[in-house]
Amino acid sequence: MNKTARFLSVAAVAAFASFGAQADEADSSQFALKFETNRTRAEVAAEVAAEAATVAQTRSQEPAGSRVVTYTSTADRAAVRAQAAEALRTGQIPHGEFSAM
Repeated sequence: MNKTARFLSVAAVAAFASFGAQADEADSSQFALKFETNRTRAEVAAEVAAEAATVAQTRSQEPAGSRVVTYTSTADRAAVRAQAAEALRTGQIPHGEFSAM
């Protein structure tokens, strides 16, 4: 019983100490980034404006994949209908319901 009590007390102290080790400021100051620069606000604004103008010139206003490809056929409509009718007559084109049984 003495060993068990000692073990539990040591475990409790270790757990309490680990919670204290994780404590920090409530305002997340450890994540604050500090930058030192020698450029003025106007220089940065001019650079951003120049980059924005370049991107606007190179970007397409058409969404990717939205263009439809058109195909111009040179075949005669009557000839295509005649070929389809002949293929249907000869059984090259299936018609009706197909049963796999």
